[in-house]
Amino acid sequence: MNTKYLNKIVNVEIDRQMGSRHPKHGFVYPVNYGFIPNTISGDGEELDAYVLGVFEPIEKFEGKVIAIIHRLNDNDNKLIVVPENKNYTTEQIKALTEFQEQWFKSEIIRYELDAQNGVEIKKNIENLF
Repeated sequence: MNTKYLNKIVNVEIDRQMGSRHPKHGFVYPVNYGFIPNTISGDGEELDAYVLGVFEPIEKFEGKVIAIIHRLNDNDNKLIVVPENKNYTTEQIKALTEFQEQWFKSEIIRYELDAQNGVEIKKNIENLF
């Protein structure tokens, strides 16, 4: 499920810049959206990523993966990548990605620190969209 990317720094190639339209469905991207080069996702394409916390169209981005949107009715998970000094709540992630994720049943998987046991992977399981 690509949890190995949680809390890691990744490079994102942006192929759908903020303000651009989806080529098939016509909706506008309110955030930068791209992929992690040299990876393969469940759909056979490169692993997709939403870039949050950058408020202008960009072509490339290096940032930290703070969450994964795991689609339960599709095989195309999405990384949530932000500048290293930023963080977003699960509710904020849901709101910022709803423009595309509203058609999928998903869960958001987060990295958290557990004071007693170290690193913990937490699933926020619910029908998010």
